[in-house]
Amino acid sequence: MGCFGFLKAMMFIFNGLIFVAGAALLGVGIWVKVDSGSVLGLLQKFEGASGELSQLLNVGYLLIAVGAVLLVIGFLGCCGAVRESRCMLLLFFIIILLIFLAEVAGAVVILVFKPVAERLIKKLGNEAVKSIKMDFGANADVTGLWNTTMDTLHCCGFYNYTDFNESPFYKQHNAYPSQCCPSMVNPCTAPTVYISGALNMTILGCGTKILTLIDENAVGIIAVALGIAALEVCAMVVSMILYCKIGSKRG
Repeated sequence: MGCFGFLKAMMFIFNGLIFVAGAALLGVGIWVKVDSGSVLGLLQKFEGASGELSQLLNVGYLLIAVGAVLLVIGFLGCCGAVRESRCMLLLFFIIILLIFLAEVAGAVVILVFKPVAERLIKKLGNEAVKSIKMDFGANADVTGLWNTTMDTLHCCGFYNYTDFNESPFYKQHNAYPSQCCPSMVNPCTAPTVYISGALNMTILGCGTKILTLIDENAVGIIAVALGIAALEVCAMVVSMILYCKIGSKRG
């Protein structure tokens, strides 16, 4: 097997894995959306599972979108290599190139336009606080989503506990969510929040906590991003080599 055959085999194996992964994600996403009752029943079988796990059903849309894209990429790569189809290989190259350019553009926006990103985050925070004050304690979906977020990240509100002032939950209970007062038995009121540390920043807001996690894991995130970018570049190079070789063979 020469260089051409080796590249075809590698293209087939690599994109075959992508195709299988895409099909799996697409299948799970469709199952989550179509048969949500069974999914909820399965989740409720786990000991200690809370009602907020129903929010996982919203991930179905993301799984369907990602799975469909991977399915198309894997199909074009596999069939283009096996059938030596220049059209499929060119489409594969264009899709990977568009994804790569979108990733580069996103990185440039984050690095060069950091003040703009900070303004966007601030605007997002204002909208999040508005949502808390309007719906937390009244809307089951919003309440469950925030409870899950605060339980997972061990945070309180978007900025801090004052985000819950004037919310339906606070008006009904005259207290803040228990996540704002960890390890406290008493109702989570302003004095207990102070004692538990939310005022002196030992309990961070979820927005601050997310930014902190990103900063702490920046090296890992950059390494993963560079690895993905390297794979995309390799895929584009191999597909274009095959494209040119096939053209020269037929010429």
